[in-house]
Amino acid sequence: MALFNRKSNETATTTTAAVDPALAALTGDYTIDPAHSSIGFTVRHAMVTNVRGSFGEHEGSLKLDGSDPAGSSVSIDVKIASVDTGIADRDGHLVSGDFFDAEKFPLMTFRSTATEQLGGDKYRVTGDLTIKDVTRPLAIDLEFNGSATDVYGNERVGFEGGTEILRSDWGLTWNAALETGGVMVSDKVKLNFDISAIKAAAPQA
Repeated sequence: MALFNRKSNETATTTTAAVDPALAALTGDYTIDPAHSSIGFTVRHAMVTNVRGSFGEHEGSLKLDGSDPAGSSVSIDVKIASVDTGIADRDGHLVSGDFFDAEKFPLMTFRSTATEQLGGDKYRVTGDLTIKDVTRPLAIDLEFNGSATDVYGNERVGFEGGTEILRSDWGLTWNAALETGGVMVSDKVKLNFDISAIKAAAPQA
């Protein structure tokens, strides 16, 4: 089930299909549930293996438009000090001045500027990613996983997807040369998102 209605291709004229009431009902403001969401990354280490990590503390909001993707938006704040790769010494290095400098720049943020449907349940969210003191545009491809009412009566929607960045574009340039050639940490980083968000209650009349 697509989150947004699709335009009909049955006629040569440009027409918009009637909005599915089930999809229109998803329109609204949502809060990302950090307990059931994850923001992670994968980076090549020593040219031969991958290191995976995640940020345990983050918060954000979604505004979904059930009839027009351009009306949707997302805002996410990630606490850098919550990075977890499973190795405490490595995590300490990542939050140091060699990498994120979390004491000076405690948050990584994303603010969307555009949303579009790629087809079916796939969407692309474009926005500004800020790491340290550098802000650059970033496009994230997401798949809509559906909606449901949980056992507590919360209306939820789910998305998952990812993108790739060059960390050097955001000033994360630390590295070490290997004796066998190559470097310790790759420039390319894969980012992945698994998001569950709860719809805000409708205001009382």
